[in-house]
Order: sequence, then structure tokens, then C-alpha cells
Amino acid sequence: MKMSSRLLLWMLIGYLMVPHLTHGQEVMGADNQAALTLEQCVQYALDHGPAMKQAQLDEEIGDREIKSSLSGWLPQVNASATGTKNIKLQQQPIGDELITFGKNYNSGVLFQVDQTLFNRDQIFAGRTSKYIKQQYDQSKINVEIATIVDVSKAYYDILLTNEQLKILDENLLRQKKQYKDAKSRFESGLVDKTDYQRAAITLSNTRSDKKRAEESVKAKLAYLKQLMGYPTDEGLSLSYDYEVMEQTAFADTTKLMVPDNRIEFQLIKTEENLAQLNTGYQKWAYLPSLSANYNYNWLYFNDAFSELYNQSYPKSSIGLTLSLPIFQGGKRHQDVKIAELQQEKVLVQKQNLKKQINTEYETALAKYKSDLYEWQTVKQNMELAKEVYNIIKLQYDEGIKAYVDLIVAETELRTSQLNHYNAMYNLLASKIDLDRALGNIEIN
Repeated sequence: MKMSSRLLLWMLIGYLMVPHLTHGQEVMGADNQAALTLEQCVQYALDHGPAMKQAQLDEEIGDREIKSSLSGWLPQVNASATGTKNIKLQQQPIGDELITFGKNYNSGVLFQVDQTLFNRDQIFAGRTSKYIKQQYDQSKINVEIATIVDVSKAYYDILLTNEQLKILDENLLRQKKQYKDAKSRFESGLVDKTDYQRAAITLSNTRSDKKRAEESVKAKLAYLKQLMGYPTDEGLSLSYDYEVMEQTAFADTTKLMVPDNRIEFQLIKTEENLAQLNTGYQKWAYLPSLSANYNYNWLYFNDAFSELYNQSYPKSSIGLTLSLPIFQGGKRHQDVKIAELQQEKVLVQKQNLKKQINTEYETALAKYKSDLYEWQTVKQNMELAKEVYNIIKLQYDEGIKAYVDLIVAETELRTSQLNHYNAMYNLLASKIDLDRALGNIEIN
């Protein structure tokens, strides 16, 4: 009979301890709400996130700016109209006569077409348009990478906090049972009231820890919704497989860091190309500009306003305009020097960025390795704490160990379990940072 009771106790403990490690697909969040995987959360953020919307608007603005700068190559058509009431007409003596020039009223309607044939500003706009568009595209990719990283970390943070809640629920069940057992023993006169009081304190602390974790999940869900651009008044459920999530935490630490894989380095190279083109543009300041023009002007003159537009006197012309800068007071020389210094500044930034990227990689790699070691250590400690608790629980039931030993074992088990999920989150976050440092964040 004694052996049967012991076997039954072992089965109960196994049932309470194992479920959270053997679950498959888990869902948390609102009831009857479609659960989103990490990939779906990321895609939603890329489609609706505020940072992505701003990046898309910046890209559209850049596209419009490029088209605006290139529009100078197209004909510029303008029309204007004037009307004048001459208060005093011009008079001039010619021989013995005083001649009056003009009419009381005159008006004109001008239609003009200008066509740029050669202009350094337009040439510069054409040469830089490709790099400016590339710059906006790369900036958008940079925001996409940041969005993927932030959403992934927020997602893992919520799920692992949820795993901690499961641990606290399991501990709460055990604490309630131990509280009842201690109370029954105290009422039966088998033990003094200290066991009963310690059980009450432990139970109260566990409930407090659970409440704190539940409230933190609400705040973390709100943060994830913010990153995703998800409606704040709608429920959000997350779907995950812990075993798969655990497998994704492993990274290949033998990969070499290549600066060209980082979007930040690609951006600085684009900026370098633009700086080179700007230097060339400033050196072109001696180039002339050439444009063609055509106009047709309807002129009207009359002493009576009511008859002003009865008769027109049109004129028309076509011509070329050549403008050649000869001397600008040294402005051209200074502009060239400024452009060269700016180009040199970008080169210094590029060299410094390369070192910064290397530092980020070394830091991310070192942190990942240390977090991986810590997670493995904490996981082993959790298994040991679980075994120790099971043994002490049996010994306590047999009257061999004091209740204080059971509380210590219970506390150590709960702490090791919570530390295990904290270590798992740190490891997953380090894995994401390492992928970002390597330039391995995939953009759909």
C-alpha cells in the first residue's frame, strides 16, 4: 500500500511538472481570435507598421522629387497677361511739333515656350537620380530590418513571459495543495503552526508573482501592437511552437562578417557616390547654359477702355539664349573645395562605419555565446532543481525532511524555471542581434 501511494505521488508530480515542456502549438491572447505566428506578425508590421508607412511615404516623396528635378528637360510653357492705364502719356518735341506717344489704355497677352538644351543643373539631376532613388530604397530596407528585429523581440518576450505564467500556475497549484496539507496537519496537531504560516507566505508570494507577470503581458502586447500598427481595441493572439522556437535560437557562429552585407554600409556607399557626383557638378560651374525660346504676344492699344480689345497688334519671336559664367568672385573655387571636403568627410564616415560594424559583430557574437552558455547551464540547473524537489517532496511526505527544506526546494525550482525562460529570451534576442550584425535579416 505504501509503495502504491508513493507511485501515485510520483505520477501526480510528473503530471504537474512535464506539460509545459511537451506542449506543441500554443495560443495566447483574445478568445476566438485567429492566432498569429511570428512570420504573420512581421508581415503585418511590414504592411501596417507606422515606421514602414513613414518609410513608404519618404520613398514616394523621393520619387516625386526625382521627377520634379528631371522635368526641367521638358518644354516650359507659360502664359501671362498685362493691362495698363496710362495716367500721363509720354510727349516729345520733334521739330516744331509736340508729339504724344501711346494710348490711354494698353494690354498684352503673352504665350511663351522655353526649352533647355544644355544646363549643368539638369545634367546633375539626371546623373544623381539613380543614386537618390537607390538611397530611398535602402533607407526603406533599413526600416524593414529594424521592424523585423523589434517585432521578433517583442513577440518572443510575450511568449516566454507566457511560459513563465504557466510555471507560476503550476507552482500555484502545488502551493495551494501544500497550504491545505500544512493546515490539516496543524489542525490535527501533527506539526506546529510555522509550517502552515510558511505555506501561506509562499502561496501569497506566488500569487503576487503571477499577477505581476499577467500585467506585464498586457503592456508587452500593447507594445507589440504599436510596432505592428495593430488596432489597439482589437484582441491579439499569438501562435507558437516552443520546440521550434527553441531550435531557432541556435546560430552558426563560424560565419564571417562581410560589411557589404549590412544595409548601413550600402547606404554610406551610395552617399559616397553622390558626394563624388557633387564634386564633379561643382567643377562644371564654368560650363555655359543654352536654351531656346519662342513667344507670341498679342498687344492692344486704345484711348477708350471699351474699345481696347477691338484691334490687336501681335508680334512673335524665336531665339536662343547662351549664358557663360566668366567670373564669380571666387565662388566656384570655394564650392569645389567644399564639395571635395564633403567627399572626404563621407570617406571618413565610411571607414568609421566599417569599424563600428565590426565592433557590433564582435559584441553580438560574444553576447550570443555567453547567452547560449548561460541558457545551457540554467537548463541543466532546472533539471537538477526539479529532481531535488521531487526527492525532498517525497522525504517530506515520509516525515524525513522539515517543511522549510520543502520551501527551499520549491523556491529553487521556481527560480530555475523562470530563469530558464529569461535565459531563452536573452538567447533569442542575441541570435536576432547577431543575424543583424551579419546582415542576415531576410527581407520578404
